[in-house]
Amino acid sequence: MRTSDFDYELPPELIAREPARPRDTSRMMVLNRRTGAWFDSRFRDLPYLLEPSDVLVLNDTRVIRARTYGELERGSGTSREVEVLFARPAGPTAWEVLCRPGKRIRPGDRVIFGNTELEGVFGELRDHGLRLLQFHAGAPVEEFLEAHGHVPLPPYIDREDTAADAEEYQTVYARAPGAVAAPTAGLHFTVPMFDRIRARGIEILHITLHVGIGTFIPVRSEDPAQHVLKPERYHMSAETALRLNAARDEGQRIIAVGTTTTRTLEYIIRKYGRFEEGIGEADLFILPGYDFRAIEGMLTNFHLPRSTLIMLVSAFASRAAILAAYEHAVAERYRFYSYGDCMLIL
Repeated sequence: MRTSDFDYELPPELIAREPARPRDTSRMMVLNRRTGAWFDSRFRDLPYLLEPSDVLVLNDTRVIRARTYGELERGSGTSREVEVLFARPAGPTAWEVLCRPGKRIRPGDRVIFGNTELEGVFGELRDHGLRLLQFHAGAPVEEFLEAHGHVPLPPYIDREDTAADAEEYQTVYARAPGAVAAPTAGLHFTVPMFDRIRARGIEILHITLHVGIGTFIPVRSEDPAQHVLKPERYHMSAETALRLNAARDEGQRIIAVGTTTTRTLEYIIRKYGRFEEGIGEADLFILPGYDFRAIEGMLTNFHLPRSTLIMLVSAFASRAAILAAYEHAVAERYRFYSYGDCMLIL
């Protein structure tokens, strides 16, 4: 198995730079993971493609306004503007951040945000280009980002964020702030859609996985097994664990909304053998050959070539089936990536 085995050609114009409006008007391909057969549908048909006994699991993380700009003051006395992405907390007074440009930043350099509303000092360089940024105790980092930060749209959307993105790059059920990217399979849902799903008797549960940069770090080795997935913070409540264990015991299908939900559920099952309440860090990298134990279905968007996400869906439905389905999606002009259309794999 090679990383290049997960490549495909995508015309740039099929990258969705705006979401479907309304959300639930997106297209949906339905793929049978056993046979590889597919048919074209619409997301609004989802309630009728699920069984009344199914359990739908959502990731309720909320995207923070993680991207901002500051004035970099170097120890040498020079200064310049720098873009800073707040990737994740690294303790009570520090964050891991990505900077652009960042190659010449040194430990001890300062960055000033806003009208001196927030100041930080750079520390050590960490993996994947992350840097430690240290603040004084009580610094209002979250409040500053909420007031002045930008929505961290993925680079391939290739535009500045707008006021509309603050709502549209967020699921309607987002609750727990902490992600730097949306769990995009959930962007299609609306409140009326949830009413229709519940009316079918389908149970809806929530977990939290704060999507970090690890989900999107490129696989640089031709051997994907050498890639290490950066851990992401998760939380599962006691009630959700209880309901999911009951569903497994009763033979109900668990349908994950998104790869982030899938990885979290599979990580917990792999670690404990059952669903367990708790807070932790999930780092499970799912490749073809993985034995899925937690889920029987998945709703997911169309993913980047050679990414950990296309490898995950290929593990669930086979590489050949996924690449054939993607070829069809390109031919039929589906919209790809975060703001694009979706695929239901059953």
